[in-house]
Amino acid sequence: MVRALTGSLPARVGELHVWWRVRDYAAAVAWIVAGLAPPWRADELARPPVRGRPVVLVPGVYEAWHFLRPLARRLHRRGLRVHAVPALGRNHRPVPESADVLRRTLAERDLRDVVLLAHSKGGLIGKHAMLADLASGDARIASMVTVNTPFSGSRYARWVPLRAVRALVPGDAVIRALVLDRTVDARIVAVRSIWDPHVPDAVVPPGGADVVLPTPGHFRVLADPALVDLVVRHVLDERP
Repeated sequence: MVRALTGSLPARVGELHVWWRVRDYAAAVAWIVAGLAPPWRADELARPPVRGRPVVLVPGVYEAWHFLRPLARRLHRRGLRVHAVPALGRNHRPVPESADVLRRTLAERDLRDVVLLAHSKGGLIGKHAMLADLASGDARIASMVTVNTPFSGSRYARWVPLRAVRALVPGDAVIRALVLDRTVDARIVAVRSIWDPHVPDAVVPPGGADVVLPTPGHFRVLADPALVDLVVRHVLDERP
């Protein structure tokens, strides 16, 4: 019995991963649809009730701000003030350019003591912005919570024939520079899924907090209630 079970384990694990992948992409489609539902105004999320530091959304590659809108609305219902950055568009610019857009938005809205909430590539944009923010002498970003961010790149990126995705390969110059600069790592809470088909070799910034959630998938974890709880506690400086 033990031998038969052991022999079938790889096949069962493979089947499980296929099922997880299907559910993950289905969740992504559901989030796109939910994010497009009216009302479409980004400022609805920044209205009272307000408590804690302002949260600023930084979506992943090819994700418009409204992809994170379902998560933002859950945070807003918990009393947090959440800001979107529509100027990022579909988020296909190089990381440094997107970081500049993010920082300009913070300055234009005079947002300070900000907590960035970033998904995937958004975490790279956020870290780049944090470093520039610190060097500017006008620091506005307090910390960042990332979700499934490829801090050291993703080995799968090289197989995607899209420039914005190929910029996420481990050898990319921007990726290497961000890995080497650890100045802001202690202010990053890196949340990752137990299994991520897009970022298979997850590496978190040394010195930062590493949180693994049991929900598998690159996108499904965005709907995990534990993520909402974590962000709320972090924004309000509450202990778990």
